[in-house]
This record gives sequence, structure tokens and C-alpha cells, in this order.
Amino acid sequence: MGRRRIFVAGHSGMVGSALLRRLQIEQDSILITRTRSELNLLDKSAVQNFLEYGKFDEVYLAAAKVGGIHANNIYPAEFIYENLMIQANVINASHLSGVQKLLFLGSSCIYPKFATQPMNESALLTGNLEPTNEPYAIAKIAGIKLCESYNRQYGRDYRSVMPTNLYGENDNFHSENSHVIPAMMRRFHEAKEQKLNEVSVWGSGDPKREFLYVDDMADASVHVMNLDVETYKKNTKPMLSHINVGSGEDCSIRQLAETMKKVIGFEGEIVFDTCKPDGTPRKLMDVTKLKTLGWSYKTPLEIGLQRTYEWFLKNQDTIRQ
Repeated sequence: MGRRRIFVAGHSGMVGSALLRRLQIEQDSILITRTRSELNLLDKSAVQNFLEYGKFDEVYLAAAKVGGIHANNIYPAEFIYENLMIQANVINASHLSGVQKLLFLGSSCIYPKFATQPMNESALLTGNLEPTNEPYAIAKIAGIKLCESYNRQYGRDYRSVMPTNLYGENDNFHSENSHVIPAMMRRFHEAKEQKLNEVSVWGSGDPKREFLYVDDMADASVHVMNLDVETYKKNTKPMLSHINVGSGEDCSIRQLAETMKKVIGFEGEIVFDTCKPDGTPRKLMDVTKLKTLGWSYKTPLEIGLQRTYEWFLKNQDTIRQ
């Protein structure tokens, strides 16, 4: 049997680059990537030509327009349009060019704002979404339904995984647009460098969040992709086929801040700014299905933060500021 030709869309992002690292372990695979300048995934004909010519066995769809609350609020039209188009172009072109296996990577924001905790896969489409990122979430839900529709109509094997909050190498450390872990890491690092006496953290510190090291996410993705068809179908439904990926454990923002302080080596105090909003009290994924399928996370939060900080220190001159 020949080596599998695998296209990783979005390979330069945090998730895509982790997928590449994980897939390089697979001895029977040939990995193909394209930068945005080489292949614009918003260009339908270019995507179709590329996939037709490439003769791929598998596609990992990690490409997406992503950003924090600030970016989602300012550019809702771009977030829904670009993500819908990327997904539609890649999934449809994969089908037309004969790609039988595809993995679509979504987001935990697909679930209703007030979903029961921990959030089970069955919570999809049972309530209103979080307004700040609704356009992005709608696009991700559409991606799941695209995969399911091609499976139902054409017998394709297109699967979807929904990760919890991710962090790690190649994360976005932008001062305004980054998520909680890179934002907090940068703040503690700068406070240490400037020998400040304290670091301010938004809110009371009580809300709980779940975090997963991105290399664990990549490992889970490959695990799900490599499941035999019968096992995958046995544990999913045709119209409820996505699988949550997370640690199944959460911690308070206070615990995260204290762990971050230890990892960074900051010696000052942590001050919680209760004038700032806390957000949702808890956001945790139900990963029972993934555990049933034989996968559990491997990287404890402190170890993952240490690895991420080591990467940050080596790359801080080139990362997005």
C-alpha cells in the first residue's frame, strides 16, 4: 500500500502547525502544505484545481479566520464570510476531487451561551449562541453540517472535532487580540522584566475555564481521523457526528494566574480587578465520547505553560505584538 498524501490546510497557525508536528510521526504519509500566498482558500477555482491536481487521500481543515472578542466584535462580516467560504471551498473541492477522508476542526463556541455544563455534543443547536462570536460560531456549525451532508448524500467519511480553549506554540500574543493564556503570559512576563510589584487580572478570579495544550489537540485529531469507519459511526450519529476534544477538567482563573506566576517566575502580587467583567461562570467540555474512543489528554497545565513560555522566550522578537 502506498503512502497517504495528506493536505493540511492552515498549517502555519497554532493548530495547523501542531498537526504537522504530529503527522510527521506517521511513517506512511506525505504531507503537503500551501501558504496563503501560494493558495488563497477563498478562491473556489484555485482550491478546486489544487485538490484535483494533488490527488490527496486525506485533508485536515485547520484553516480559519480567528480572533478574540475584540476582533469578533469589529469584523463580524469577515468572520462569517471568510470562514464559510474557506470551509465550503475546501470541503466541496475535496468531494469533487475524490478525497474520501477529511477532518474539520471547529470550536467550542458552537454551543449555546447557557449550555448545561459540562457541554455535551447533543447541546448543539439547542439555544442561543454567545452574541460576541455568533458569526464565527454559525460558520463553524455550518462546517459540521457540510461534512455531515456530504457523508449522507455521497458516502464520504468527513469528520469533525470541536476543541476547547487551546494554547501553546505559535499562539497569538497580540496585546489586544489574544486569548486568556497568551494575554496573561505576556502580562506576567512584562511585569517580571519591568520588576513591577503587581499584575492585575480581570474579574474576581472565580470563573472556571478548560484549557488544552495544542499538541494534545493535534494528537486527538489524528486519533479521531485514524479510527476505523465502523468505530466512528458506532459512536456518532449522521446528524450529530462531531466529537468534543478537551481535558475534561477545568480550573479557576485565579488558579491559572497563580500557576502562570510560578511558571514565569514573577515575584510580585496578583491583584484581581473586580470592576472588570467575569464572563460566563464556567465553560467545560464533556469529553466522555472521546475517552470512550480511547483518547485522553496527556499534558498537565503547568507543563504545557512551561513549554509555551519557553517557545515565547525564543520567539518573542518575531511573534505578533
